[in-house]
Amino acid sequence: MAIADDVFVPGPASHSASLDLSCSAQEAFSLLCSVEKWPVWLSMLRSTRRTTNDGDLRIGSEVVIRSSLPGEEEQMYEVDALIPNYRLSLVGAYSVRRRLDFRIEQKGSSARLHVHISYPAYHGKVGKMLDRWQRGRRLSSALDDSLVHFKGLVEYRRDAPVLADF
Repeated sequence: MAIADDVFVPGPASHSASLDLSCSAQEAFSLLCSVEKWPVWLSMLRSTRRTTNDGDLRIGSEVVIRSSLPGEEEQMYEVDALIPNYRLSLVGAYSVRRRLDFRIEQKGSSARLHVHISYPAYHGKVGKMLDRWQRGRRLSSALDDSLVHFKGLVEYRRDAPVLADF
């Protein structure tokens, strides 16, 4: 039985989700740029931190992310696209082919958040299929839940001192 050459070639796996928000794009983008708060609403992350504390997030800023998967190492990401109040994109540093892409569309008095996560699925088509069955379903579900958490945080109206601790 012959096996095709491309069966074991690595390919990208990706998951996307989007959600309408009852707030302005500026409010949503402000929370989105607070990378230290990502584990509060992105349930698939255990911790996030910036490597330097040099003001606002900008192109070239580095973010260290640890996944909530047991035994997962910290991974360095770099901001490769930033359009204020519209788009934030991070790519894995050191040739780690992972990408986090956030886009916010203003729709009158509301906004829509789009999130796209891509990562390599090794062992070609077979590995991609197994990844979709195992990790992919959990990641997709966690991404959907995370957007609901983000919506709750960005739409929740409280005093600034109360929200400073979350």
